[in-house]
Amino acid sequence: MSTLKKSNHIGRKISRIRELRDMKQEALAQALGISQQTISAIENSETIDDERLIDVAKALGVSVEALKNFSDEAAINYFNNFYDNSAKGQILNNSCSNLTFNPIDKLMEVYQEKEALYERLLQSEKERNEQLENLLKQK
Repeated sequence: MSTLKKSNHIGRKISRIRELRDMKQEALAQALGISQQTISAIENSETIDDERLIDVAKALGVSVEALKNFSDEAAINYFNNFYDNSAKGQILNNSCSNLTFNPIDKLMEVYQEKEALYERLLQSEKERNEQLENLLKQK
């Protein structure tokens, strides 16, 4: 006899639906007009107030009931219903066409941030060396 209980952690359900829709926390945050950190906090919350839940459901393109009753098993069944044998194994309504950002732009942004960090590190090391040289001169 199994003692496993169905999880009712609404934050995990939001996270899973967001992932299934191939949406990043940043994109969901932008759709809701809040920060990515707030989305992270929502996804770690076991419960969420009804107003916020309605907004999140709209942004994810699902009903509040679908959000509350979500399970991986139900999602698999749902997506299997969209399987079209005549389309040679392709799934209809591919959500990849709904990207809200350009991956190349994001890559360049990360590269520029990395470059700025290296510049700050280099400057910090120069300042540290100057301080050490001054201490040696004083002795």
